[in-house]
Amino acid sequence: MSKGLNFENSLVNHLGIEIVEVNEERTVATMPVDERTCQPFGILHGGASVALAETVASFGAFNLIDQEKEGCVGLEINANHIRAKRGGVVTAIGTPLHRGKKTHVWEIKIVDEQDKLICISRCTMAIVELDKVSF
Repeated sequence: MSKGLNFENSLVNHLGIEIVEVNEERTVATMPVDERTCQPFGILHGGASVALAETVASFGAFNLIDQEKEGCVGLEINANHIRAKRGGVVTAIGTPLHRGKKTHVWEIKIVDEQDKLICISRCTMAIVELDKVSF
């Protein structure tokens, strides 16, 4: 799964995101709620939640495409921030709702350690032919 991917110099690494499961049914990742991911008020930054959600959708879609011929990029994302979170770890569980030839649509639920919903997101991934785009 890591073929050609640079984790070291990426937002994924900077935010402490760890991919813990990737299969055809779902993708799961964790992220710490700490000084890297909190807003000045000391709670999880909504932008960090969105970055986590898009990361999950991206890895999930990447796992489902022909990696020799295709790539995937975020096309649209939305998020509803349900509950504040101070400290600890959040877990994002992404499930594909639609697996088309040109787009995938993912639902991502971000939960705390007690499985309480922190954020719900939907992300549309564009599936692109590698010979028509450069990464």
